Amino acid sequence: MIFWIASYPKNGNTWLRSLLSAYYYSKDGVFINDKILKNIPQFPEKKYFSSFEYDKGNPISTSKHWIEAQEIINEDKKVRFFKTHNIYGSVDNNKFSNKSNTIGAIYIIRDPRNVLTSLMNHFEMSQEESLKFMLNEKKFTYDYFKKNDYSDFQFISSWEKNYKSWINNKDFPIKLIKYENLMNETFFVVKDLINFINKTCKINNTFNKLKAQNAIQTTSFENLKKIEKREGFSESIKSKNKHDKIPFFHLGPENNWKKIFDPEFSNRLNIIFKESLKELKYS
Repeated sequence: MIFWIASYPKNGNTWLRSLLSAYYYSKDGVFINDKILKNIPQFPEKKYFSSFEYDKGNPISTSKHWIEAQEIINEDKKVRFFKTHNIYGSVDNNKFSNKSNTIGAIYIIRDPRNVLTSLMNHFEMSQEESLKFMLNEKKFTYDYFKKNDYSDFQFISSWEKNYKSWINNKDFPIKLIKYENLMNETFFVVKDLINFINKTCKINNTFNKLKAQNAIQTTSFENLKKIEKREGFSESIKSKNKHDKIPFFHLGPENNWKKIFDPEFSNRLNIIFKESLKELKYS
């Protein structure tokens, strides 16, 4: 069965995967480099559709195989973690997943105003382009550097539609966590998450405090940034304007929309995201 690590892009998914991969897939909880992230791969992704016929020039063509691909993944009846930015919904009447293939999920969310600043850096977009990106209910992503090949299609929709599609699902247990809480109360949030995962997935291991502390220490923003500078990082993408890759770890804890946006644009964001900011208790 699949346990999802779900989020909208730039909401903290990679940090959470780093923490969980270090805890569950190492002996001592130490995150050495990003190779360990392969234990929590992404879905949808091209490699999971190799046994199916589909039109790679049609963005939604792989969606008809989402469920079938997950059934193949689940044939051995083992629990596996997968990362996704996809909504928990349907495309062209093709469901992303179901309770037959999913055992549970964590959804990590972040203040949308800080998501916007991260999107600006990651995708080299302006404020207005990033805002349009976040509000687009028909938004999808894929490997932009593979021309006419949409095999890595993910339907992310808008920031709001994405998180609501997951937290309102009735098919399986899901835990919502805030990026900000993970940053400010890391140990307690990680402990709670691990206990939730173990209970949901029926993993009979007790919480290992030392492994968790090691995972937290070695996946700090500063340490991950050092690893990226020294070895590169698999999550970073090529710049559209330069030959280099865009640094994946950019501002981290220093990312503060109040210091980046002028009062007029900040006020616009507060109005646009008013209901979600209230619901999620973001001031």
